[in-house]
Amino acid sequence: MAAGRQRVIDLYKTLLYMGRDYPQGYDFFRSRLKKAFQRNRDISDPEQIKMLVKRGEFVVKEIEALYMLKKYRTLKQRYSTEKDQS
Repeated sequence: MAAGRQRVIDLYKTLLYMGRDYPQGYDFFRSRLKKAFQRNRDISDPEQIKMLVKRGEFVVKEIEALYMLKKYRTLKQRYSTEKDQS
């Protein structure tokens, strides 16, 4: 049970860290994250906790993809020429 709790805490910290660069702002991200975790705080079934942690890890990957896409678009815009844009 302690290992599951630690995974949840690590997931929360990871998501909180990744929320720093969220497009709608850190405060928006943090409040939504807190609500999501509080909504599921009464769950005690290990299988359900495992499923929710997997969903959270999927969200981490999606946010990473969002940031990579933003970075790619910025670099492409910065280094593209007028000819490439038309």
